[in-house]
Amino acid sequence: MSHPTLLCTLDPALSGAGDAPLLVLGPSLGTTTALWAGLVATLSQTHRVLRFDLPGHGMSPAATDAFTVADLAAAVIDLVDAVGGGDFHYAGISLGGAVGLQLALDYPQRLTSLAVICSGSVVGTPEGWLTRAAQVRASGTPALIVGSAERWFAPGFLERDPGSGSAALHTLMDIDDESYARCCEALAGFDVTDAVGGIRTPTLLVAGALDQVISTASMRQLGERMPTAQVAEVAEAAHLPSLERPEALAALLLPLIAPTPLAAVLNTPVLNTPAPNTPVQRDSVYDAGMVVRREVLGDAHVDRATAAITPETADFQDFITRYAWGEIWTRPGLDRRTRSFLTIAALVTGGHEGELAMHVRAALTNGLSRAEISEAILHTAIYAGVPAANAAFAIARETFADLDAAGAALPADLPATN
Repeated sequence: MSHPTLLCTLDPALSGAGDAPLLVLGPSLGTTTALWAGLVATLSQTHRVLRFDLPGHGMSPAATDAFTVADLAAAVIDLVDAVGGGDFHYAGISLGGAVGLQLALDYPQRLTSLAVICSGSVVGTPEGWLTRAAQVRASGTPALIVGSAERWFAPGFLERDPGSGSAALHTLMDIDDESYARCCEALAGFDVTDAVGGIRTPTLLVAGALDQVISTASMRQLGERMPTAQVAEVAEAAHLPSLERPEALAALLLPLIAPTPLAAVLNTPVLNTPAPNTPVQRDSVYDAGMVVRREVLGDAHVDRATAAITPETADFQDFITRYAWGEIWTRPGLDRRTRSFLTIAALVTGGHEGELAMHVRAALTNGLSRAEISEAILHTAIYAGVPAANAAFAIARETFADLDAAGAALPADLPATN
């Protein structure tokens, strides 16, 4: 085994800062740096963006020896060192995502954050990859076109965007057959399932809602093994969301790689704030916040809140969406279940009963059971006081009763209030 030679492109940060943080983007098997073209303009606003090609793909030379995913990770480190070294953010799709997991295991001190997209701690089966390697050696990558089109893209994508889809499939035909086969063999030997629990790098796991290769359920199972991981899903996308939904994927990545420090918000000069009632410019942080806000609170609640916005409350609603949901709830350090536990405890402690019913519903959406919500309030009673917990139980019971009226079953897991 040896480290293969990888070549890359490096897009400077639009600010021109030579010391801007570095973001490395890893491709899927059978694709090139073009896989990320739709996100570079957005991601390079604040970061230098390095995109690399796999062996025998794009500009990288063909492989002459066998290699492992760990060898690919070491080759990525060589690339980063060649452009200045130091730590870096990493995002990778499929095989590129497997490389990211290996980087987090082998070089944890180098990774600032990790995004694993449509990938896993094991991808497919060894038998499946070895069969594909043999197929490519016998018939070449053109034999993979039909199967790749079915795996890569959501139904209807090729009709909606024939240019992007056909370009990606044409690229597949130009890839070195032996290098592709060796990538298959590297994936056949890749399984870090027992090791990922030790990863402490802030991690975002992204699934394509229509991906037939790596399901959202499998991404969630991976997330359960990783204490610092958060799982997100790109709607209407299959295995290559960077091609199918680049804006949606960028909105998920930006809070991970460039969260706005709260201190920076508090220290913003007053002269730079917009005049009252000036329409607020929407950006990717706001968009990501709105996605999470809708997923947690529900479309009906957010639609009502949006419809009730007045010129006097517009800035506050923007603030909530941007900083509560776009900056805090999107952070990968805690999963949504844990954030719901903390939110309920904080609301009970502060006596914020007007918000509690909303977040009881949100906690159910985030996977807490009614019994777990009861335990959270009971635990808070010890530290925040019985009266606060008593009021909280009353609100929780009313919320559950409202849900039961809509057809849900109510388990007898809440104590009576006094």
